[in-house]
Amino acid sequence: MGSEEQDTDPRVRMWTPVCQAVALLLGPYAEVVLHDPGTDRVLAIWNPTSGRRPGDPSLLGELDALDPSAHDVFGPYEKLLADGRRLSSVSAVLRDAEGTATAVLCVNLDRTPLEQAAAVLSAFGAPAVARPEPLFEQDWNEQVQHIVGAYVRTCGRPVERLTRADRLAVLARLDDAGVLAVRRTGPAVARALRISRSTLYSLLAELRTPGRPPGEGEAT
Repeated sequence: MGSEEQDTDPRVRMWTPVCQAVALLLGPYAEVVLHDPGTDRVLAIWNPTSGRRPGDPSLLGELDALDPSAHDVFGPYEKLLADGRRLSSVSAVLRDAEGTATAVLCVNLDRTPLEQAAAVLSAFGAPAVARPEPLFEQDWNEQVQHIVGAYVRTCGRPVERLTRADRLAVLARLDDAGVLAVRRTGPAVARALRISRSTLYSLLAELRTPGRPPGEGEAT
């Protein structure tokens, strides 16, 4: 951590276990810096990514100007490095028993690995092109799953919590798609809607009741 003076500084000795623990947990992506607010110098640094070293200027602002409602902990806030990397940072003012600020602890987490991981997951999870419908025209099981799933996502309720009106709306969409006209689709539809076959047949009878208003039960 630098010179003999820094190694023997009581503040460094006191806070090194804390700073080292944070650095080990988040390393090598987090830089942990202990500042001296009195001399405005870096006391010690772990996982240095900003090029700073112990003894370098801290360039801290006036601690008295900080929002007292934050109770000496500030962040997470964003910082940018010259190479374009974004950091999430937290700063904490460390005080002695008399309430005097004796050190400032800053943790700067490089968000690059998180952003790269999010981009990879997003690329896997998001379709890049429209679904090739001709491939699924004859796959009635796929159509059942797709139509029920699309309705669930639109209405924002899990399939187990669909109301009777919701289920009628789903069945109307399946009927419009010609799925209900295919033999032996009943059990698959009942499974997809998480209902019994008897409930399914009751809903189908209601759906096909003459005079039922068009679109009744459609999701809004």
